Amino acid sequence: MADEDRTEDGAQTAPERAESVPTPPRPRRKVSHWLLGLDAWIDSGLWALGTGLRRGFEAYDGALRRFRARGIWKVLAELSSEGVTWGLVGLVVLLAFAQPAFEATRHADWKTTDDFAVTFLDRNGKEIGKRGIVLNDSVPLEEIPDSLVKATLATEDRRFFVHFGIDVLGTFRAIVENARAGGVVQGGSSLTQQLAKNLFLSNERTLGRKVKEAYLALWLEANLTKNEILKLYLDRAYMGGGVFGVTAAADFYFDKNVRELTLAESAMLAGLYKAPAKYAPHVNLPAARARANEVLTNMVQAGFLTEGQVIGARRNPAQAVDRGQQQLPEYYLDWALDEVKKLARRNPALARDRIVTVRTPFDPAVQRQADLTVASILDENRKIRDVHEAATVVMRPDGAVVSMVGGSSYGESQFNRAVNALRQPGSSFKPFVYMTAFMNGYDKDSIVPDRPISIGNWSPRNYGRSYVGPVSLKLALTKSINTVPVRLAQAIGRKKIIETAYRMGLTHELEDVVTLPIGSSEVSVIDMTASYATFASGGLKATPYAVVEVMNSEGRVLYSRSRDEGAAERVLPEDKVAEMNDILVNVVEAGTGGRARIDGVIAAGKTGTTSAYRDAWFVGYTGNFVSAVWVGNDDFTSTRRVTGGSLPAMIWQGIMAFAHRDIELAPMPGVDPASLKRFPKDGQSVAADQKSQPQLLSRETQAVLKEISEALEAIAPQVDAALPGEAAPQDGRSDLALATANGETRP
Repeated sequence: MADEDRTEDGAQTAPERAESVPTPPRPRRKVSHWLLGLDAWIDSGLWALGTGLRRGFEAYDGALRRFRARGIWKVLAELSSEGVTWGLVGLVVLLAFAQPAFEATRHADWKTTDDFAVTFLDRNGKEIGKRGIVLNDSVPLEEIPDSLVKATLATEDRRFFVHFGIDVLGTFRAIVENARAGGVVQGGSSLTQQLAKNLFLSNERTLGRKVKEAYLALWLEANLTKNEILKLYLDRAYMGGGVFGVTAAADFYFDKNVRELTLAESAMLAGLYKAPAKYAPHVNLPAARARANEVLTNMVQAGFLTEGQVIGARRNPAQAVDRGQQQLPEYYLDWALDEVKKLARRNPALARDRIVTVRTPFDPAVQRQADLTVASILDENRKIRDVHEAATVVMRPDGAVVSMVGGSSYGESQFNRAVNALRQPGSSFKPFVYMTAFMNGYDKDSIVPDRPISIGNWSPRNYGRSYVGPVSLKLALTKSINTVPVRLAQAIGRKKIIETAYRMGLTHELEDVVTLPIGSSEVSVIDMTASYATFASGGLKATPYAVVEVMNSEGRVLYSRSRDEGAAERVLPEDKVAEMNDILVNVVEAGTGGRARIDGVIAAGKTGTTSAYRDAWFVGYTGNFVSAVWVGNDDFTSTRRVTGGSLPAMIWQGIMAFAHRDIELAPMPGVDPASLKRFPKDGQSVAADQKSQPQLLSRETQAVLKEISEALEAIAPQVDAALPGEAAPQDGRSDLALATANGETRP
């Protein structure tokens, strides 16, 4: 074997040489060498990057040097550059302002907010209205008549499928047309912007809302397809008569399925988007037909139809179902629907079944009286007293809301002032201060000095700038003295007052400021009603509710308040409530609430008037009902000397006097009728001349009274101070204005 491994000349073969010559080990690279290589790579990379940037800048600079603008072109270039820069800055700033609006888009159910099909019943089981999708909850876009879709686009947004959510050309065209006409004749909002407003925003006409609307429109375009946006718009637009969406409107106005609409009917529905109250066919059929004719013209101008195709609809306009006699409690239904949605968030069974019937404590008779009284008082005083809006809530002491008026006209504004508006309560906030004092060692007979007081640079004052010296708490609240609650707040602490107010039912934030005791923090009408209901119930908390029972489409009870809710919580001591009731009854009997007196009924309450007569309140109650009334203007302008003891007390009296007819009167907790001059032991009033004035006066009588009033004012201006109710100050300022006189900061 050894000979076979060698060549003829005796040399070793390759395997022998490989075995005999060892391979030298590969040198290991040191870490320092690796780091040096990395450093070299970074250096060369940075050098290459710098070189590239330098060359690019030189090329850019060379191009600019060759571009030499002079004269008007230079001015235009400069202006364009500055415009782009400041435009971007403005967009960033506006985006910051729009951020609160995007909070609503974080809810997972924002697209299905109104997808409930709810039928509401009153306390007797009679249907009072519907909300959400009335008959169908799933009518696909392709099944909606083509005539209705084209009528909508031709009237509201012809460039809908072209723009990105904001129609710049359409907005510019609207500005030009409005400038030519000298008024608003065209709207600049795209269909997507209108949907954003319907889904997330209110109807307030402010620049802030328009900014939010624009950004939300862009957000909708980024998250939905054009068809989805169009479908949502058709389902969410308010169509008048308390219905939303074309499906509900087709049933309400024409008593037919939306799939069966004719061209004339589609044009009439499309005409409702602009002003549903003005063009609703059950309110003004001629105006609705004239508006439908304009829609048909729009369709021809947009190229969707020819004149020959619309001639039949022009000659045979739509005939709507006569619903003119129906008066739906629109504000109540809107609020009740919101309550159903809140209930669904904590009730899985209700959240799954979206077609339900809801029984409410609503009283249609009381609602009619509330609507009539508010409308009558406002109509008679709108011009002479510069007052345009009012809101009221009537509930039982347990929180059952029986009626609600959210404004003077639902058709003109669906904003519910009874629930969503926040206004200063003025002196009607004082019972919270006194109740807190009662729970901290005071009683109604405690003596507190009524004399000047200063807290820092703020000095509250009374009407007439006079002081009466030592006074009992009962008399101080009866006469609505300002210095006494301020002294009480200093003694017991404002934080305790805030805690009491929250415990009784106020839900919005109260500011811990020196003006708090005289009503500087804003509240809602429904919260004030619920808070005073604690007095009417003897100290039990009253949470406002509109849902007594919920049944699904099969008749199964999904929710029952008596079954699913616990007993009312006691939040105030019964003996302290009795003291407060004694005082607030005295306010009506002998104080600022004289116009609220009801013959044969023990009533308690408190008036309130804020700075420059911007807000006027009366919040009162009996053993059976509680109601708060607010009167004022949406734009916070002053009324003409409207105080809480005047129009609000008159509205309250008109509603509550009717509500107490032919019912068993419940006792006022802690108040003995025999202790009142008007209420002897037999429960009957002692004299006919002590009866309250009629709840409503005819227009002829009002005209005569107006003439008498003007004559008296011309002879003796001081006659106002002698009238029953809350007297106005001599210098024309309210109690809250006097409290912040002499340069102090207004609340």
